[in-house]
Amino acid sequence: MADDSPTALARGLLRACERGEPTERHLSALAALDDDDLRRVREERAAAVAFWLNCYNAGTQLLLRDHPDRYESVLRSVRFFGHPALTVAGTRLSLDRIENGLLRGGRSKYGLGYLPKLLVTAFERRYRLRSCDPRIHFALNCGAASCPAIRAYDPATVDDQLDRATRTYLDATVTYDADRDVAHVPRVCLWFRGDFGGRAGIRRLLRDHGVVPEDATPSLRYRGWDWSRAAGAFVE
Repeated sequence: MADDSPTALARGLLRACERGEPTERHLSALAALDDDDLRRVREERAAAVAFWLNCYNAGTQLLLRDHPDRYESVLRSVRFFGHPALTVAGTRLSLDRIENGLLRGGRSKYGLGYLPKLLVTAFERRYRLRSCDPRIHFALNCGAASCPAIRAYDPATVDDQLDRATRTYLDATVTYDADRDVAHVPRVCLWFRGDFGGRAGIRRLLRDHGVVPEDATPSLRYRGWDWSRAAGAFVE
């Protein structure tokens, strides 16, 4: 019997995007969900994280496919990230709303991760995560060349998957100058510094994932971000 749970639908949509298959059936099913269908997403953290990550990453691919001009616009922040990407339970959601209103628990995209989101919808209040797991920043792909790779997340394994995604991305993007005790880290660590617990939290993350020595307290330098459009960055 086919799994028609919300998490399976979102994962199926993402897989359809990866394979270049029709997405209409998946999109219609997500749009037709109701509050009862979304109970696990509302009540279980792992289900919520996996569901919204897959929705976001699928939404990015759909926007890049259907509206590449919006990504290339000088007003990308509004025209791409603010444009509806998909509909869940009758509510049209942009990438901004999924990331900041739901996955980040209602935090502003501005203010380096320290400010709350000022305009919060009833949908966001009902379905947002209670706290922000900073590892999502190594799982969200907004279509830029500097973004992390895209994985299909599963509630049963999402924490292991996030650990793997974090380690892989940090290994690929962080360099450590031991002589100067300086770590060059990805730009998302600056944009969402508050999500990581400030500079101390970023250093702890680097130590925990073995990209700097266990006793290091490096100065942080933030890398530039390559905004070149790069659709289809899927990995297993």
